[in-house]
Amino acid sequence: MIFPELYILRHGETTWNAENRMQGELNSPLTEKGLRDAARQQDILADLDLDDFVFFSSPQGRAFQTAGIALAGIADHIRTDDRLREIGVGDWSGRLRDELPMPKGKDPFMAQYEIAPNGEGFAAVKLRCRAFLEDLKGPSVLVTHGITSSIIRGLVVGEKAHAVRTTHGGQGCVYHLKDGDQFLLE
Repeated sequence: MIFPELYILRHGETTWNAENRMQGELNSPLTEKGLRDAARQQDILADLDLDDFVFFSSPQGRAFQTAGIALAGIADHIRTDDRLREIGVGDWSGRLRDELPMPKGKDPFMAQYEIAPNGEGFAAVKLRCRAFLEDLKGPSVLVTHGITSSIIRGLVVGEKAHAVRTTHGGQGCVYHLKDGDQFLLE
C-alpha cells in the first residue's frame, strides 16, 4: 500500500521518561528538556512547506502538549485521534523499568512492552495504526509516542524504519516519510 507523505514527531521527554518508568496510558508532564525537544521540533517544521498538510496528535497529554508547542504558528487546527495513543502496558503502568523482568534478546527494551501483564501488545497497536494510516486522505503531520511512531514508520517504510539510531521514536527530532523512504530531520 502507498501512504501519503508524513512527518512524525514523538512527544518531548517527560518526568517518567527521565525516571525510566513505563507510561502507556498514564501521563506525566514534560520536563524542561521535553519543552526544548518540542521547541526544536517546531524549529525543524517551521522551515517546511506544510500548506497542504493535516495535523494529528495523540490525545494523551504529553503528545498534545508537544503538538501545541511544535505546531505553534504552523497548524490552525490539530485533530486528535485515539489510534495515535501509546501502547498500553497494563499492570506495568507507572512502574520503574528496573523493577520489571528484562527479557533476553536483541532488544529487551521493546520486549518488555510485549510481555507486560494485561498490556496491549504489538499486534493490537499495529492493527490500530494500520487503520489510522488507511484512513489518511493526504499528507499529514503526526504527533505521537515512541512505540506508536516506530510501528507507524515500520508499516510505511518497512524494516529500514528501524535502521536509524533512534529506533524508538526520537524526542526532539522529526521523521519524514515519503515515497517509501524515511529521513531523520534533526
